[in-house]
Amino acid sequence: MAELNQAKPLYQIIADTILQKINDGKLLPGDKLNSESELCKIYSVGRNTIRHAITELVNLGILKTIHGVGTFVETDRYIKTAEFLYGFSQEMSLRGKTVSSKVLDAKIINADPFLSRRLHIQLGAEVVFLNRLRLMDGEPTTLERAYLPHEYCPGILENDFSNNSLYEILATKYKMSPDHAEQEIEADLATPEVAKLLNLESPAVVLIFHRETRTRDGRVIEYVDSELRADRFRFYTNLKANTAQAIIFERLPTRLDRE
Repeated sequence: MAELNQAKPLYQIIADTILQKINDGKLLPGDKLNSESELCKIYSVGRNTIRHAITELVNLGILKTIHGVGTFVETDRYIKTAEFLYGFSQEMSLRGKTVSSKVLDAKIINADPFLSRRLHIQLGAEVVFLNRLRLMDGEPTTLERAYLPHEYCPGILENDFSNNSLYEILATKYKMSPDHAEQEIEADLATPEVAKLLNLESPAVVLIFHRETRTRDGRVIEYVDSELRADRFRFYTNLKANTAQAIIFERLPTRLDRE
């Protein structure tokens, strides 16, 4: 490494070298870096120096490290708000993305105990089930399984949801605009089925959303489980100090809780 400028810390020189490879197109978004031991040999430095360089680039959002898998060049991520209640189509369209959907399943089912509690309806009541693969600019990014009380939106499955927004249909045809929601976000490894649909190489991380959406008068009009590609989304929120004495977080049931 005679070419390296020793005026800089060694880890910084290595970080700059990796960054230059990315800028030159020698490392592309999604590419996996050599292992730590291989990088040690390439740059003739110790493991701590390599780790420091990688950490520097991870903190800058240039690299990402998945434990047990490796370190990758970060791909461009779509910014998604965690503050406002938008439908997926509406929010991504506002960001200039072309949104489309592939309907995987659309049918009427009967409410099991879980859906009865989440939707505040009677056990066995009719529920609209809409399962869609959401695409942005033609790339699969999200799996979305929505459940709606059929009594609030009879005949809604007559609409083509490969192109139409669910929230727009609810607002225009059924006069039920989503007003507020409770939402939980967690990370997990994608199942083989989900990885295949989202075009991911296993093991891969997905962000899992559980959301209960209400109208202004408090009616629950939707419960949705979504799985988003963790390598395609970055979330933004504006936080303010809360003066309340205590904040209570309630954990919503996950997929496993239902099985």
